[in-house]
Amino acid sequence: MTDAAYDLPAGYEISTDAARLDAARIHQWLSTDAYWARGRPREKQDRAIAGSLNFGLYETALGEQVAYARVITDHATFAWLCDVYVDRAVRGKGLGSALVTAVRDHLEPCGLGRILLATADAHGVYEKVGFRGIEDPTIWMALGRQ
Repeated sequence: MTDAAYDLPAGYEISTDAARLDAARIHQWLSTDAYWARGRPREKQDRAIAGSLNFGLYETALGEQVAYARVITDHATFAWLCDVYVDRAVRGKGLGSALVTAVRDHLEPCGLGRILLATADAHGVYEKVGFRGIEDPTIWMALGRQ
């Protein structure tokens, strides 16, 4: 992935290389600080990572992971963007927007009919990248915890 396409600040890079992911850090972030994943067991998080297309955002000089996003997709018709997290120490630098832009651009050649996500508090981040509210949410249904 080329960083320039995502308006990344100097000193950061995005990768889909699963071998670079810091699974312990991802679990720590999500299980303790993310309202949607608080308390998620490590084993479940590791299974989620293994079954997903993962995006890591790294501080280049140290190679330290500072943000994460994962996508569940068939690479043909549909994708679900989830677990987007930016370390609190680096928030406010545009890294979240750059990460979501990288996800969008990575999936674009697949010709997906829809990429969905759910957020309680980051609408502005996603709107910058082109996400919009669902026009008719009454047609959508869910099974399980809501």
